Order: sequence, then C-alpha cells, then structure tokens
Amino acid sequence: MAYSHSNVPLEKMLLQFMTEDDPLLAMLKWLCEKLMEAEVDAKINAVKSERTDERSGYRSGYRVRRYDTRLGTMYLFVPKLRKGGYIPFFITEKKRSEVALLQVIQEAYINGVSTRKIEKLAKSLGIDSISRSQVSQITKELNDQVEAFRTRPLQKAYPVLWVDALYEKIRYDHRVQNMAVAVVIGLDEKGHRDVLAVEPMQEESTDTYKAVFEKLKQRGLANVWLVVSDAHKGLVKAINESFLQCAWQRCKVHFMRNILAHIPAKKKAWFAGRLKQIWLQPDYDSAKEYAHSFIESVEKSYPEATAVLEDGLDDSLQFYDFTPIDFRKITSTNMLERLNREIRRRTTVVGIFPSMDSYIRLVTTYLIEYSEDWSMSHCYIKPDTLQQVQEKRQKSVA
Repeated sequence: MAYSHSNVPLEKMLLQFMTEDDPLLAMLKWLCEKLMEAEVDAKINAVKSERTDERSGYRSGYRVRRYDTRLGTMYLFVPKLRKGGYIPFFITEKKRSEVALLQVIQEAYINGVSTRKIEKLAKSLGIDSISRSQVSQITKELNDQVEAFRTRPLQKAYPVLWVDALYEKIRYDHRVQNMAVAVVIGLDEKGHRDVLAVEPMQEESTDTYKAVFEKLKQRGLANVWLVVSDAHKGLVKAINESFLQCAWQRCKVHFMRNILAHIPAKKKAWFAGRLKQIWLQPDYDSAKEYAHSFIESVEKSYPEATAVLEDGLDDSLQFYDFTPIDFRKITSTNMLERLNREIRRRTTVVGIFPSMDSYIRLVTTYLIEYSEDWSMSHCYIKPDTLQQVQEKRQKSVA
C-alpha cells in the first residue's frame, strides 16, 4: 500500500499502518521512501514538479529495489535521476564491516575471480541484491576511514596492552600465503578498552613487533604498565626493548596449553585441574609455594611438563603486582581470542583474500565497531582501581 501522510494526524497514520500484515515493516518502508524523497529534493534543489531557477537536476521516475533489514525484506520505490544517479543514504551508511565485505567482493572481481564465485560469495553474505556500481559508490570512502582509524593520535598512557596475531590466507606476490596481522588492544586511564593497532606483518619476529610498537609511540603512546601476550620469543623481546619498566604477563591459557601438550590425554583433565590452582592463590608467595609443591609431586611422572611449568612460572605470575585489578582480566588474551573467533566467522565466507589491503579493511572496520561499543559501555576496569595500582607502583619506586 502507498501512503501519503503530509497532512494526516499521527494517530490516523498509526491506525492505517496497523491494518498491514507487518505494521513495523510498513512504517519503516514509508519512512525510507519519505527520506528518499527529501534527499532527492535536496540533491536537485527542487521538490517534485517544482519550477525554480535553483533546480540542478530532474527526476526520471522510479525503480523498484529490494532492501533487506532486520525487520524483514521490503521493496522500495527508489527515485531515479536523469543524470548523476542516486543511492539512498541508508544503503551507503550500512555498517562498516558490511561495507568492507562489499569491497572484498569488488576487489575479487577486479582480480579475475569468476562471476559465478562472486555471486555465490555475495549471496552467502546476504548482499546479492546490490550491483557492482552500488558497491563502488558505497566503498569510495572506506579506505580513508580505515586509514584514519589506524593512524589516529593515541593517549599518552595505556596501563594495560593485550597483543595477539591473526592469521589468514591472503594472495600476495602471485601466490597464496598464510600472513599475520598484529592486533593490539589498550586499556586507557578511564578503564575503557580501545583497539590501538591493526598492523600487517610478513612474519612474527622481534623486528616486526618492534615496528608495530614504534608506530604506537609515534602516535603518542608513552606509558605502559603491563603487556599481556603469549610467549612468542620475538614478541616478548620486542616488548622488553620497546617498553622500559613495563611488566610482561604470560597468557596463562597459552601457558597451560604448552604444559598440557606433554600430558597424556587420559590425564589432561586431572592435571589441568591441579594446574589451575596456581593462579587462584591469594598472593604471589602462596602461588609460588603451591606451584613448587605441585612440581615436586609430579615431576618424576611428567618431567617435560614440569620443566615447561618451572621455566615460565614467574612470567605467568606478574598479575599479582597489579592487585586489586581482577586477575581474570589481565592473566590471558582470551578477550582477543574471542575477537579473533568473531572475525574468523566473517572471513570464512571469503576464503582466500585477494590482497592484504582487503583483509586489513575487513578486520579494521569490524574492530572499529567493537571500539565504538567499548567506548560507550561500562568500564572494563574501574578508574579508582587503576588509581590504587598507580599509587602502589609509585610507592614501590620510591
């Protein structure tokens, strides 16, 4: 049903919508079409059929276009223009991660992927109704948005950093390679999390990680208390060389995996249960005492596992210096691993990325959304808790 409600009271409009099979969808359709008419009027400097010297264009009827929303699918009458074309703003302002997926499709097309594969990929992403010209219109500003986010100025202090690497199959130098992207999450002094870096790396090494940290410094980062990561040697060395007087917390989840790799399958659950108790002790001394007692009780049966535990124990206990912060938030990179799983759900439909740039666009635009959500949500760690840690650190230095 078509609606014309310029002089109809709101109550009567609502009653008319209530006669539809889906009142909310009908209201949304009406609103979209009214907004399109207003947008086209502004674009050509004239309302429909108006004669004016300021007019800069002319209408040319309508085209029917399908538009999928969370409320359902609707078919809109989109105004056409004789010159210049017109795409509604609510299509061009789709969520950035969806826009990045469109960019991947476009780039795959340019790089010679078959039309059949493109159609299959688009359908799997739920955007098969958007034409290639619309893809170009939607993505024209995406690169600038991504670059602005990745190079924006940072605050001077981020008390905690979490660092991890993503791996994906990417076409590079005419062949498909597994390539790494470093992701750095920072906790600011107000207790909110933020995505600080999304940086491609040819390999995980000391030099590549130092380059990532150097870029963070160039953008303003100067003060870090604690970095949480796995025990990749190149990463650990880069942390020690890049952030002086900064502690490194070895991710206890990765650490446990390293230890349990030397335990028979039938004994893993039992061993893991005993192992977890180390990081549940009330203080550093108690954790060390329990760990040494545990090692003595099992080292004859599992010498390789206990050797790994003994070698990395101190690095896994650094969080005790940062009480009263909830240890669950700073003893592992689980937060990043959850992000990685969500990202992988979206990258799986693409398969092999046509370039590193296309992958960076997708990952960054998805992480921008997370960063915005975090900035508007409750504090991950309360500011007064961080202040207590800061005072404790100052006393220990004095």
